[in-house]
Amino acid sequence: MWVEWRPVVGMLAFDLITAVMTALVKKALERGLDRLVLVTLRQLVATIFLAPIAYFKERSTRPKLTLEILAYLFFSAVFGAALSQYTFFYGLQYTTATFAITFINLSPVLTFLIAVVLRMEPLKVKSMAGAAKITGTLMSLAGLLLLTLYKGMPLTHQAATALSPAAHNTDGGGNRSWMLGTMALLANCMFFSFWLLLQTRLTKKYPAIYSSTALMFFISTLQGGVLTVAVERRASLWMLTDKLEIITVLYAGIIGSGAGYLIMTWCVEKKGPVFTAAFIPIIQIMVATIDFFFLHEQIYLGSVLGSVLMVLGLYLVLWGKKRDEESSVSCATNKQMDEEADNVQAVKL
Repeated sequence: MWVEWRPVVGMLAFDLITAVMTALVKKALERGLDRLVLVTLRQLVATIFLAPIAYFKERSTRPKLTLEILAYLFFSAVFGAALSQYTFFYGLQYTTATFAITFINLSPVLTFLIAVVLRMEPLKVKSMAGAAKITGTLMSLAGLLLLTLYKGMPLTHQAATALSPAAHNTDGGGNRSWMLGTMALLANCMFFSFWLLLQTRLTKKYPAIYSSTALMFFISTLQGGVLTVAVERRASLWMLTDKLEIITVLYAGIIGSGAGYLIMTWCVEKKGPVFTAAFIPIIQIMVATIDFFFLHEQIYLGSVLGSVLMVLGLYLVLWGKKRDEESSVSCATNKQMDEEADNVQAVKL
């Protein structure tokens, strides 16, 4: 019984890790922690944590590094670590934790759309699975529009914060910040989707997952460091004197990127990517709880309605993908059985 429930417990632990990390990052950014410094130091800590594990776990199975693999790792670091994290932290700083984490539900949908456009995934419009994917995509996009454009009445009675939609200034500065944050979160979903598609090819060419991730963390550390030094010349940015900032960097690096990645990878190996993606909305519930009780952010009707539409759309897309996978496996099995029957018939003749 416990063996069957371990992936579920693992994904719930991953969701909690992500929710706590989001809340910590939100508070650290509000206290003045630089976004580029946070990305760079987080990746450095994650590299130090994961490198020994990757070395000892895959030292006998690790393929040889080639220029092609290094190019894949470089762009994987650009999309999956540097740009993806920076845009998420930017959006998180100018919106709320609940609003920011809601956009994670859009990533699988955008990945599906990009894969269809690039012809990396077939779309059978007339099949039930294809109809579910299309309907789920439209629902998710409708939820995104509702979440972005409609605030609605507050459902809680928290004191309004400076960055919440209720706290707009008369000059529109609050609206501009909120829209910039929203655009950054959309960019985050796009970069993450490109990274997922890139990882699909990278894992086939370089199946040493832990080693490739450690190398990606290391390359993104160099990328973030160079960019930070080029943009900000102040050495004081790198001096973490606040206890919350230190805890945030260590937690995000060791627990968020390191342990969180190991847990998620193990769950994908045991149950597959569809099972893993199905737990994404639970992060949103956990973050909303932390947002309300600890960060004291308002929760609005538009956010709830938009979130519900996005979650329903996500599950429709996941159901369609699962149905396609089952259909492919069934077709392959039937084909194999037909070939075996033909071989038996030929032997008899």
